[in-house]
Amino acid sequence: MTDKPETVSLYQFFQRFPNEEAARQYFENNRWVGEVSCPHCGSLSVAPVKNMKPMPYRCRDCRQHFSVRTGTVLAESRLPLHKWLMAIYMMTTARKGIPSTQMARELGITQKSAWFLAQRIRETWMVISEDDMGPDVHVDETFIGGKERNKHASKRTRHGVDTKTAVVGIIENNGRVRAEPISNLSKAYLQRFVRANAREGATVVTDAFRSYAGLSDAYTHKTVNHSVGEYVRDQAHTNGIESFWALLKRGHYGIFHSMSGKHLHRYVNEFAFRHNTKQAGTMGFIEATVGRMVGKRLTYKELINA
Repeated sequence: MTDKPETVSLYQFFQRFPNEEAARQYFENNRWVGEVSCPHCGSLSVAPVKNMKPMPYRCRDCRQHFSVRTGTVLAESRLPLHKWLMAIYMMTTARKGIPSTQMARELGITQKSAWFLAQRIRETWMVISEDDMGPDVHVDETFIGGKERNKHASKRTRHGVDTKTAVVGIIENNGRVRAEPISNLSKAYLQRFVRANAREGATVVTDAFRSYAGLSDAYTHKTVNHSVGEYVRDQAHTNGIESFWALLKRGHYGIFHSMSGKHLHRYVNEFAFRHNTKQAGTMGFIEATVGRMVGKRLTYKELINA
């Protein structure tokens, strides 16, 4: 029997991390595992700075000052590390996501700061894995955008998809999921996505959408025809990826209410990352997030001008 992932309650979280010093030690242990190294030159000849000004450490070789924030997505952030850790905790325990307005209230910061904080955390999850998925995968596509009935009559479209963004996803049988927005559902876009993620010779299950035609040259391609009410054929189905879409849309409509096309890839990847680490437990998710912060950076200017 598989052990149930550890769930850390809010009370337990604050017992583990009661203050800024506890948060700093956690970030440092996660990054350096007890042996501080200079992020500028890699030297282990490091001296602590007594008053921690301008930073807690100084490299004896390159003479640069640095902290655990240096060279990570935490760099140049004025928010305490304790609030960063709390934000990560909130984003892992909220299965359908957490809006920046709620995060702002919980952390005692402005909504703008909370939104930027959440986007920088999402930036750490933007890790492109080069390994193929398989050998049994399901592929499907969906549309993300506002409901037609909630729009002004002048902005409604006949089919309700013209103002929405297409998203394609692939999921292993009871395993990992990858998803990303695409500009259209043409054969070129969809098959490029499949070939970039599914190993050659894998069993690929899709619906009967014509853009998937031709996958049988590299895969065992099975289809189910949703248009005639068929959802399972000889045990082939796309239920796994459709369940992922259902959760993503509940987060979209019920929590965030709106996901702009410019930042949609970050929200989609957030739900994928949370899905892929659901067996890791609360601390496992936090450790995976903190472990990805090195080498990442996202400025507010870059974010809004993306």
